[in-house]
Amino acid sequence: MPIPEHFFILKNSETKYYPASITKLMTALLVAERTNLSDTVTFSKAATTNLEAGAVTLNMTEGDKLTVEQSLYGLMLKSANEVANGLAEHVSGSVGSFAQLMNAKARELGCTNTNFVNPNGLNNSNHYTTPHDMALIAKAAFQNGVVRKVCSTVSYQIPATKKAGARTVTMGHKMINSSDSRYYPGVIGGKTGFTSAAGNTLVTYAEKNGSRLIVVIMKSKSTHYNDTKALLDYGFALKGSGNSSVKASASSGWVQSGDQWFYYREDGTKACNYWVKTKEKWYYLGSDGAMLKDTVTPDGYRLDGAGVWIS
Repeated sequence: MPIPEHFFILKNSETKYYPASITKLMTALLVAERTNLSDTVTFSKAATTNLEAGAVTLNMTEGDKLTVEQSLYGLMLKSANEVANGLAEHVSGSVGSFAQLMNAKARELGCTNTNFVNPNGLNNSNHYTTPHDMALIAKAAFQNGVVRKVCSTVSYQIPATKKAGARTVTMGHKMINSSDSRYYPGVIGGKTGFTSAAGNTLVTYAEKNGSRLIVVIMKSKSTHYNDTKALLDYGFALKGSGNSSVKASASSGWVQSGDQWFYYREDGTKACNYWVKTKEKWYYLGSDGAMLKDTVTPDGYRLDGAGVWIS
């Protein structure tokens, strides 16, 4: 099913944060694009050991086997970290090689402040992204039919392995389950995350009356569901109002983050090394997308303290 339109409802859109397990949206997307669901994933010692204390797992051990399809459900519902490693090795031969694929895909999607070093999101100071970049990744992930199906499933049975019998895994995203008090009608799918460094992270994809929204929350302190609900309510209300000027501010145009300004095109990508004309004044976006002020642009034009080209 094509997704014709998105709104990105973002907080501190260009601030770098640790993503924790919402990383697995990128992992799932690459796996879905590069494998067959019936392929067999054989888990190695490297994939199933040396995880940080407290890391969520399916208790897989060296020599265990699952299909790619079963592994994807373990990855996205249980958020099993050794499953992420096993899938990475299945696709690329090693976690390091898979991380290179992740970063190449991020660049392809228009991400400019993202660096992945693993497929699971466990703590690493060099593993980070921004809410806007994560929204671009989520958009691509939910456009993939396999990922969307997995991320919208409430429960799934994983077959027996060496250390565990057959078991049912359930979706961690509480807004998808109609029996949960945090259920939100219209939420199609999503992914949760948490580490001590990242705090609570949450990606949510929802649809209502033909409108589709992606909400990204990062570095939350247990307010991620309330924040997501508030942003979904706000976004759907804007769309329902038919206010085109408000619509543009939600998905494109100028966005302020701290004391910096950025500009997003109609397709949601951030403009970099780019001139923008607003109200008969010209502004220049630098290599990181931030509006330049009180300087000279690479093509030799002077900007004043407000960022306006001095003609």
